[in-house]
Amino acid sequence: MAATFDVARERLVSDVKAVLTDTEEIMQAATGVSKEKVAAIKPRIEANLQRAKARLREIEQGVEMRARESVKQVDVYAHEHPWQTAGIAAATGAAVGAIVALLFARR
Repeated sequence: MAATFDVARERLVSDVKAVLTDTEEIMQAATGVSKEKVAAIKPRIEANLQRAKARLREIEQGVEMRARESVKQVDVYAHEHPWQTAGIAAATGAAVGAIVALLFARR
């Protein structure tokens, strides 16, 4: 799963770079070249932008799927080990409370 996420991320980065390169090309063309050249570049930018958006959706779906999987694993663990889960929650709460108390005590 991590390899798929990394591949999708690399593709997204590549697509965004392509969009930026094409946009820079349009900016340079807009200063002294005809509208025909700008019109010729526009479809390429739109295609790269659509590809980047699709890759971003893939990454979002991958992150969402991984988050859901993590939540399921935590839920299973919490049901299988309720006392350990309660202990972890209590320890975490105590640690956060101590940190907050220290921060307010310094004021």
